[in-house]
Amino acid sequence: MADERLWRRDKAEFGTGGDVPTGPLSEQFVELTRLLLAASTPAQVLEQVIDAAYRVVPGADLVSVTLRSPDGTFHTPVSTGEAALELDEVQYSAGTGPCVDAADSGSPGHVRSDDLAVEKRWPDFSRAAVRHGFTAILSTVLVPDAKPPKLPGALNIYSHRPDAFDVLAQDTALLLATHGSLALASTGAVSRADLEANHLRRAVESRDVIGQAKGILMQRRGLTADEAFDLLRRTSQDLNVKLAELAKTLADRHTELDVP
Repeated sequence: MADERLWRRDKAEFGTGGDVPTGPLSEQFVELTRLLLAASTPAQVLEQVIDAAYRVVPGADLVSVTLRSPDGTFHTPVSTGEAALELDEVQYSAGTGPCVDAADSGSPGHVRSDDLAVEKRWPDFSRAAVRHGFTAILSTVLVPDAKPPKLPGALNIYSHRPDAFDVLAQDTALLLATHGSLALASTGAVSRADLEANHLRRAVESRDVIGQAKGILMQRRGLTADEAFDLLRRTSQDLNVKLAELAKTLADRHTELDVP
């Protein structure tokens, strides 16, 4: 089903359906600026940023945003795939990794690894990333020098290919992060409470639609609840599509499933 590949559309289709049109990179950034300035909440800004990064950064296969709270903890409010949540969390637990290093105070501006299979700086994260099929990462600082209640963070871009991120990719990511930082400033204070409130609403909606999809698979395929969820999770990872998006597609189009 085409809808299952929401985050895997050809990069050349950047903007179909009224988003950012195809054309020179400068034109895409002009339209992205318009969209970002029209965003009324931090969550909307972050969604626009990761969507744009996935589409325009050469080599991008998975994108997430890391935010650092005043108490020093990190979290991932938005991502283009469920794998990013797990890989980011590995870094948060270890207290080190490209996302953490880029988002932390004293960040060099960007952190990059061209081949995680041989990376020595973050062994736990590197092993986890390679297991998920990602061998390169580029993290750029987001909202630099932020003071509470604003949150500093990082824009994280993963690739399946080693040496995927060249100078063009790095510069494009830095421009995106800069655009996103300016847009976040225009939305007012970026507090974790605001983001968590938005995340909670989305989590409830996601839970409901995932439950519907599990029920459909249990009925149509004769699976247990755990088996149905595992099937959804594996398919989400294989397609690099958010679990909730995949579940919604299944719930909306379940009549198209072949009956065993």
